[in-house]
Amino acid sequence: MTWKDEWRRVWASGWKDLTTERRSKAGLNAVAFMGILVLLLFGFALGPDTEALRNAAAGALWLAILFAGVLAFNRSYQLELDGGALESLLLYPGARWAIYAGKLIANLVFVLIVEAVVVPVAMVLYQVSLPPGWPALIGVTVLGTIGFVTLGTFYSAMSSRSRAREVLLPLLLFPMLIPVLLAAVESSASLLGGDPMSEAGAWVRLLGAFDIIFLVASLLAFEYVIEV
Repeated sequence: MTWKDEWRRVWASGWKDLTTERRSKAGLNAVAFMGILVLLLFGFALGPDTEALRNAAAGALWLAILFAGVLAFNRSYQLELDGGALESLLLYPGARWAIYAGKLIANLVFVLIVEAVVVPVAMVLYQVSLPPGWPALIGVTVLGTIGFVTLGTFYSAMSSRSRAREVLLPLLLFPMLIPVLLAAVESSASLLGGDPMSEAGAWVRLLGAFDIIFLVASLLAFEYVIEV
């Protein structure tokens, strides 16, 4: 098969998942609610101290995205497994990385939509205003989301055939996400604080490097993981 055919498979796989989610809307509502609930719980735990809320805003936001995203990843291969379609996809001629790439694109769009709901809520709850360099903050959010979704989609494939996949996925995913989350939280906090020490650039470069490494490794390893 040609590269053009492979990319058609990527588009078809991603579009199918997005269309299914658009029609049901149940997953989006549940994931967005989970993210907002995590923000509320952290807000209550931190108390009414405005300064403490602002200092914890970046960490609380990324943890909310993390816990909400896990719900989305658990659904990535559920439809194919329930309908017995996964084996047919694997037997179809062509590279198997196209299945992963399609799932990755669909999950990325889904998580970005959830962030579009959760981020404004976080800004209101934690009394954070947009910094002068807010376009850079959006870029950091996108980079962090790419790394998060790349690993989430990969490990959801690894745990998809397990009966305890809802428990196994976080156990596999969370330790691997530590570098991505650390870089995303530190760069976000630095930008929200005005980046007085010019530290954000180093964290952003580190985040970009992690994204590239994890994406390439996941594409190469997916064919072996999906056989397990």
